[in-house]
Amino acid sequence: MDKDHLEILLEDIREKFDLVLEGHGTLHKEIRDTREELGEKINLVDFKVETLNSKIDAVASDLAAHRRDTEAHPSVYKVKEGK
Repeated sequence: MDKDHLEILLEDIREKFDLVLEGHGTLHKEIRDTREELGEKINLVDFKVETLNSKIDAVASDLAAHRRDTEAHPSVYKVKEGK
């Protein structure tokens, strides 16, 4: 193999290697961007779940207060357990 042919092969390999590196950089950026977007969505879902839990707790508290009030007035209200 002569020197010119070897230089051509090495240049071709270098160009292909540069393409692989460029593709790797692009994939790395895509993964990083996707991770950031997913993190934001997870944070939003966490916020919504916390808000919903708070509302459920408030409803449960209101219901417990209503039941206590109902049980405190047995001549007016009757509490029936459902099946």
